[in-house]
Amino acid sequence: AWHWVDADTLHYRPRVYWPSGATVRVRSGLDGARVTDRLHGGRSRPLTFTTGSRVEAVTDVAAHEMRVYRDGRLLRVIPVTTGKPGFRTRVGTKVVLGKESMVRMRGDSIGIARGSREFYDLKVRWATRVTWSGEYLHAAPWSLDAQGSEDVSHGCTGMSTEAARWLFRTVREGDLVRVVHGYGEPMTPFGNGYGDWNLGWPDWLRGSALGVRPARPGSAGSPLRPAL
Repeated sequence: AWHWVDADTLHYRPRVYWPSGATVRVRSGLDGARVTDRLHGGRSRPLTFTTGSRVEAVTDVAAHEMRVYRDGRLLRVIPVTTGKPGFRTRVGTKVVLGKESMVRMRGDSIGIARGSREFYDLKVRWATRVTWSGEYLHAAPWSLDAQGSEDVSHGCTGMSTEAARWLFRTVREGDLVRVVHGYGEPMTPFGNGYGDWNLGWPDWLRGSALGVRPARPGSAGSPLRPAL
């Protein structure tokens, strides 16, 4: 089903995770459809895409470990450290947004004042981004002693350089990253990455024409209008 994120943005997802190896064909039926007296749907190109393997990285904060699966098969268990008190890692389901083999991370980018005890300025290797605000899965060789036993980061998920490089090469944009048994705020559905999976199906449908009574085209609640 579609879900209106705001007055200009629609997201589309199935009820459960996309299946592996599926071919999806999308076409619009809006060409010439009446939206208002002066607004009609236009032409759009059809789209076809194929899903790959389902790769999911699950971080258990309480256990201080990440389990990485491909199509349900466990690939690896990685000792990790996550956000310490005051900087807890968000819980919930995120999606890989991008990957950077080297990224500079500074405390002031998340509101930590320069010169304070918590400030940092580091060049970080094998960084896999999961939020726009700067949460990554990355190499953290400075915290090896804490990985697998203690939370010492500023919100990111840290691991050994070798493990981070392996993860970087294993996941792709769009793959799932789930944080469970944690203490942080929940991942928001929209605005800080792709948190769409954090909405249950009934709530997802409430942002869709499928979640309201049918209405005539162009009226409030119509499939052509955002359900805001």
